[in-house]
Amino acid sequence: MLYAILTICLAADSRSCGTVTPVGHAFAAQAECEAAAPRIARDWLGSQSGWTLDRLECAPLDSLPVMPVQPVADGVHVHVGQIAQFEDSPDGWIANLGFVIGRDSIAVIDAGASRRQGEALFAAIRRISDKPISHLIVTHMHPDHAFGAEVFREAGATIVGHQRLADALQGRGPTYLDNLVRLYGAGAMAGTRVVLPDVAVADSLDIDLGDRVLTLKAVATAHSDNDLTVLDRATGTFFAGDLVFRGLTPIVDGSLPGWLDWMAAPQAGGPVVPGHGPVAASWPDAVTAQQDFLTTLAQATRQTIRDGLPMSQAVPAIVGALQPFAGEWASFPDSAARDATAAFKELEWE
Repeated sequence: MLYAILTICLAADSRSCGTVTPVGHAFAAQAECEAAAPRIARDWLGSQSGWTLDRLECAPLDSLPVMPVQPVADGVHVHVGQIAQFEDSPDGWIANLGFVIGRDSIAVIDAGASRRQGEALFAAIRRISDKPISHLIVTHMHPDHAFGAEVFREAGATIVGHQRLADALQGRGPTYLDNLVRLYGAGAMAGTRVVLPDVAVADSLDIDLGDRVLTLKAVATAHSDNDLTVLDRATGTFFAGDLVFRGLTPIVDGSLPGWLDWMAAPQAGGPVVPGHGPVAASWPDAVTAQQDFLTTLAQATRQTIRDGLPMSQAVPAIVGALQPFAGEWASFPDSAARDATAAFKELEWE
């Protein structure tokens, strides 16, 4: 199939250029694509502000950037992101993303940090299957998981998230996007927009892809206040989102006690796909290291509170208590300080 590829530039800065491929328009013949491409470009640019068209061409999907994916179970594929925080990554492609193929359709779990990454995931899916993409499931609000969503809406997917996801994206999304543009440049983030979910999950929801049911569960405040998990009941594969970190220092952006409580209840017995780091073969493999880290964080924080330390002294003391973990977790120094601050602010009011 052929797609129109738009090279767009900021009108105020011709050096800030990027490419966009509206994936909702696919053509079997070059002539058809070339005839439709000007209209596609006009329609797409009409919804943007400050961007101009620099070049327009038609090309097959095989010529587009594609991200590597690996099978982890029958019909289940995962892209394992860089084990780094945004500041240590060249492009922000740090989260694990996945998709599950049913008899009738495909569900995507998380969409990446930008439109460009979402398109690369779309291209990877299309190399494996041409079935309709019926759903995009966003596990939580953080941009490395959510900001490629518009690509899959264009492809026809219904976007599903936690009942608090929309509010979280509306509140934080614009700031997240500004920060990523500053970090990676406007060209790398070209066409990236904050996209809200179509369906909100308050408790649980089953999605049938055809002889394949995914069970989605909304989680109480833990890593964030809008975490959603996905269980493929056919294989037992469990997509945990950022409720599970492996290799990358866990980030508390919700509730530390809530996160520890969630980990205390074992999940399904198949492969566990964390939000960051390698896929785990079992639940203990997935969470033991994270439990140890977060338990120590909670214990050290409560000790500083019992000792009556102000936050300016408590944070260094908590980070000091976490130092034995430093060699086990990437991006440790900044993330540990952030976690110590968040934990102190929450636990001082227990």
